[in-house]
Amino acid sequence: MSESEYKIADGSGKFLQAVKDGRRMKDAQWSKGRILLSNKRIVLAGSEGKRNLPLSEVQGLSGRHDVNQTVAKVGNYVSIRMTNESVMLVSLGDNTETFESKLYGALLDQTELQVKHPAVEGGVVTDEQFERARIKVDESELSVAMSNGSFVSVELDDVGSAEAASLEVNGDTKPVLKVEHTVNRDTSVQTYFATDSHTASILESLLTKEAEKSQGSVELSETEKRVLMALYSGVSSFEIPDFLGMDVDEVESIFERLIEVDVLEEVRKRREVTMKTRGRNIASEAINEE
Repeated sequence: MSESEYKIADGSGKFLQAVKDGRRMKDAQWSKGRILLSNKRIVLAGSEGKRNLPLSEVQGLSGRHDVNQTVAKVGNYVSIRMTNESVMLVSLGDNTETFESKLYGALLDQTELQVKHPAVEGGVVTDEQFERARIKVDESELSVAMSNGSFVSVELDDVGSAEAASLEVNGDTKPVLKVEHTVNRDTSVQTYFATDSHTASILESLLTKEAEKSQGSVELSETEKRVLMALYSGVSSFEIPDFLGMDVDEVESIFERLIEVDVLEEVRKRREVTMKTRGRNIASEAINEE
């Protein structure tokens, strides 16, 4: 390694090329070996030699690429999409998620971009301006340090959506990622991230992956949807019985059920609750259907 290169992660695992020049490799087989991540590249070293994947050529981390049954049997791997239309799969067993988080960090940490926060708050467009910022990734959050001294924390498991767009930013048209999440536990906001196309693609990979985790469907009754819509509209969990004309015990029972299916989160006893990302998505859809 050069003096400017340093090791971030190092372990044993397996890897294979699932896509080469845009073509799926249906006969691909896993190779066992050493997997090393530095601030400049990924090194895959096996019995057949060593392969370098420059981080500058990583386009993003995508979903599963089960090109054959051998690949499909592996429960956890990272799909690394390169700029040459190739995809490499890397698995480190139980350490795969940690490796993925460190890889996102290597790709994104200390990247300077422009951020507008909040761009939308409670469904209302704000007059905030884009400001310079730097970002940092760990396993649970995307940390954003703004040039004005403020700090924004985007909890990864609370990302509702990540939508790519092209907007005018300080006189120039740039790729922008519109990220919906919450602040102060229950206020829905959108934060806009403006950067170059390469960084935008990687950031979109990270946040879209997290948003998809909360998109799973849940079968709810009409009464349960009414409770969600009331919470989504700003009604306190303590005010739900009077607001909807329901019995307190019935509301408590509904809260229990919605907590069990990962739609609500209990804040403290006496059954105060706040909405989770999945709950916001369901409530928004239910309101649109009204």
